Amino acid sequence: MSQALHPMLNIAIKAARTAGSIINRAALDLEVLKIGSKGPNDYVSEVDRAAEEAIINTVLEAYPGHGILAEESGRAHGAKHSDYVWIIDPLDGTTNFLHGFPVYAVSIALAYRGQVQQAVVYDPTRNDLFYASKGRGAFLNDRRLRVSKRTRLSDSLIGTGFPFRKGDNFKRYVKMFEELMASCAGLRRPGAAALDLCYVAAGYYDGFFETGLNPWDAAAGALIITEAGGLVGNFTGESDFLYQREIVAGNPKVYGQMVQILAPYTRVIKEDAPAEGPLSAAAAGLAAADATATVLAAESKAAPAAAAPATPAKKAVRIRKAAAATPEGDDAPM
Repeated sequence: MSQALHPMLNIAIKAARTAGSIINRAALDLEVLKIGSKGPNDYVSEVDRAAEEAIINTVLEAYPGHGILAEESGRAHGAKHSDYVWIIDPLDGTTNFLHGFPVYAVSIALAYRGQVQQAVVYDPTRNDLFYASKGRGAFLNDRRLRVSKRTRLSDSLIGTGFPFRKGDNFKRYVKMFEELMASCAGLRRPGAAALDLCYVAAGYYDGFFETGLNPWDAAAGALIITEAGGLVGNFTGESDFLYQREIVAGNPKVYGQMVQILAPYTRVIKEDAPAEGPLSAAAAGLAAADATATVLAAESKAAPAAAAPATPAKKAVRIRKAAAATPEGDDAPM
């Protein structure tokens, strides 16, 4: 890589590649994998756990005082009250992986005082490394990423993810899907949200929306989008999406048009109570990845101030402002 990378980003890349090697080796012999279930249609394999362990070991070896929020182990590892929290999804797209469908990725983000500052999404089947540091742009391998320039939703290719967990409102989603499908050039659902978000940053998609995502699904990809000039928010176009279980992203023009369609479907409950610390929404209740939809819904009431790691500093996310240029992020006080 030609540019000098932030030391913490280098550790994230090292951890992601280590996990990717574990995943690629396991992909050669899927039949022998032990597979468990976290719920209907929600699977976990020994590869998820091995990849997560490798990531956590790599991170804590370099930064033993940092906190960890990981899909399989929650906050069981790392410091409990650090300003730095690593948000980890060791294998986003487990169902794809278990079927040999080559769309899955490792997602690692580092948040400092509730703001995501470093992000890596690694696609081990293609050896594609998406990464970003706040204020320094987004990259795929050595190529600088920019969101697409399409201005009309009717010309746009949109990514999405189907709700599949118990408690997800499928009928509500079908209405959204129907309305957007009639408004755009095409809808795609590959099945790995972390990669979907990177595809927005790369300009492959013009926009993306999904409900039911967890913080580890979206934290890294969201920073990569904003560093590529895109916008990310909840369905009403506001920045508190990470713990709200709804997300919309896109280039500025398409984002605004998607928000207009999706706003009536929002489930966000606003509350003015201040958060108690960095990523306190996660710390309060995400003890493990098998937390129920009820627990996660309760967490979505956490204050927006602590739950807006990856969006632009200015309110460029309002519908009427959607066409404005994306503001540049401030450099992290690291």
